[in-house]
This record gives sequence, structure tokens and C-alpha cells, in this order.
Amino acid sequence: MRADILPGATFPDYQLPDQDGVTRRLSELQGDDPMILVLSRGRFCPKDHRQHLDLVELKPRIDVAYTKIVTISTDAPGEAGDMRRETGADWPFLSDTKRVIQKDLEIQEATDPYHDPMVPHTLVLGPGLEVHSIYCGYYFWGRPSPDELWHDLREVFKQTKPDFDPTSPVVA
Repeated sequence: MRADILPGATFPDYQLPDQDGVTRRLSELQGDDPMILVLSRGRFCPKDHRQHLDLVELKPRIDVAYTKIVTISTDAPGEAGDMRRETGADWPFLSDTKRVIQKDLEIQEATDPYHDPMVPHTLVLGPGLEVHSIYCGYYFWGRPSPDELWHDLREVFKQTKPDFDPTSPVVA
């Protein structure tokens, strides 16, 4: 990952087509909410399928917690849509067939020249695409568990929502 992409930095506001071919901007998908951003190897990867199934299981909690999820892969839009349907995901899957993100973030995976994917990463972003945490998922155990995401998102909310604990005195 590029050296300037670290906690506290602003993640680039990429604009890519979604699974239906509609161009979407990350900041518009995020709105004012925190976001889990999955940089995926793609539909061919069983580790990515497992990670997305875990996120689908967590999604009902995410839906009531003012949080967004977006997946980006180097798959074509139709293939990204297939991955979305196969895993039961209902969030946007963006398609980076030109490998803009892979090149810009310096995350080309050298071990698979056939698919030419990104090294998978999961990022937790605070409002304004602010990087809170980064997980490198080249090995499956490097990907965040639902519990780790819960912890990270709790910290983002504590840092960005003055009313996170309405019983605490407000410091002026």
C-alpha cells in the first residue's frame, strides 16, 4: 500500500462503475457515515467469497448503525454483479477493470498474472474518507473479523459523534 495511505489520511475519492455500470464516487456512496471498504481480489477468489459472506451476516447490524459498505475489484461490472448475487450482498460493488486503484495504491498482486488482481485490503473509513484502519488480506487471517470491524467502528463513532454517549458531560 502506498506510504501515504495510513490512519488519519484521506483515502482517494475514486469514481468507478458499479455492478450495473452506473458510475459512482466513493464520497457519494459514503455520505456522512463511516464506511467499510473492501478492495477485493475478485469473484474467482474463495477467500473473498468467505469474507463477503461474513459481511453479509454482519449487514443487519451495519444497516442500523449508520455505516456503509463498498467493495471494489478488478472484475468487470457483470462479474462484480455475479459476486454480489452469489454472496447475497446488497451493497455497491465497484469495478476497476483499468486497475486505476491497483496502480495508484501500488497493490498489484504479483502472484497471479492471469487475473492481475489487487492485493486485498479492507479499510475502515471515518466520515470524509478518513482512514481509520487498514487490514491487508493477502492471507485470509489478515482480513478483519466482524468483531474487529465492530471495535474499529465503535472507535470511529466515539471520535466523530459528539453524542456517542449522551450521558457524558459535553466538554466546551
